[in-house]
Amino acid sequence: MNAPVPALEDEALLIEGAAVVLPGGTARVSVLVEGGRIAGFDLPAGGARRVAARGMVLAPAMVDIHGDAFERQLMPRPGVMLPVELALLETDRQLAANGIATAYHALTLSFEPGLRSVATGWQVHDALTALAPRLTVENRLQLRWETFCFEALPLVEAALAGPLLPAVAFNDHTSMAVLDPAVALQHRPFEHDPRFPVTDLGSAAFAAKMEARALRSRMAVGDYVALIARHWARRPEVPPMIAQVAGLARRAGAPMLSHDDTQPETRDFYRALGSRISEFPMNLATAQAARDAGDMIVFGAPNAARGSSHLGSPGAAAMIGAGLCDILASDYYYPAMLAAVARLRADGVAPLAGLWPLVAANPARALGLGDRGEIAPGRRADLLLLDWPEGGMPAVRRTLVAGRTAYFAGAAG
Repeated sequence: MNAPVPALEDEALLIEGAAVVLPGGTARVSVLVEGGRIAGFDLPAGGARRVAARGMVLAPAMVDIHGDAFERQLMPRPGVMLPVELALLETDRQLAANGIATAYHALTLSFEPGLRSVATGWQVHDALTALAPRLTVENRLQLRWETFCFEALPLVEAALAGPLLPAVAFNDHTSMAVLDPAVALQHRPFEHDPRFPVTDLGSAAFAAKMEARALRSRMAVGDYVALIARHWARRPEVPPMIAQVAGLARRAGAPMLSHDDTQPETRDFYRALGSRISEFPMNLATAQAARDAGDMIVFGAPNAARGSSHLGSPGAAAMIGAGLCDILASDYYYPAMLAAVARLRADGVAPLAGLWPLVAANPARALGLGDRGEIAPGRRADLLLLDWPEGGMPAVRRTLVAGRTAYFAGAAG
């Protein structure tokens, strides 16, 4: 089959012959794109250029609610930082090539120096703002705020006032770090429980546990241990700071997520502040509590693509089957979203039209992006054309963002 030619910026397109993933199922209809939006199905071409897509799948381009693979471009080796603009331009190319038209970069705002510092956060925020006219997909931020990092507040305020509204995710990796190792990470108590079991911060075992964090922060292990001990002493001040950040997010209308919940009490706490998205709940009871309350539930696409979690948390496929997963996020690997859908389809978890909302319509809805995520008249023409042979792995051939070609690749054959 002849490969289609990339579209011009404002060119109307009639995509013909593809199996189209629609909200109610898959159908072989032509899709007319005009003015960056989907004009309708099986309409006359008029002045639109025809795109021959027979044998391909046309799906909504994906919406990534949480991806931190951009960190690998910023720091490809431990302690080796590259220029932020270079890293973000490369990240944008990877997103487009993997069919992701809207990406929320999980920007960790931590008290530790280096990759996940507030200083690096400012650099990423400012660079994304400056690069926006040159980027091919919509790059937004998920402010992955570490709740012990009070110094991040000015950056949170600035990002919430920016042109592309970010999401706010509440993370507490400090309590996770100091947890008594006798308690399983997946079942640790609510972080603000006064009986929270804490390890001996002066022990050799805790120092060994902090080695990877120290390396990422380019600190000596002893210095990193002292740093985390100082911030752990802030614990009584953390709940009021969480309430303050949640108030800022509510006033801006930003979606909020809580990360790695392990107790229904944790989910209740963040829901009361306005957070209606449970991101990577770490056990079945917490996921069920989120579902019972009507919250959206996120699991990692690498989990689904691999068939298991690297942390021992619930498997995404099992959670989807149980009705306890609404969204799959790229997490740490952008190709995982498409790979997860392919594996779930091959394993018979659900038909393609039943799986695709996990990576498009559902994250768009959770994030308040009502103009995308489905192929329907009037929606933004964020589209993904896939070469997907029966029983094979799909390959992205074209990604459209608001009708523009963000990525195009013709097969060698």
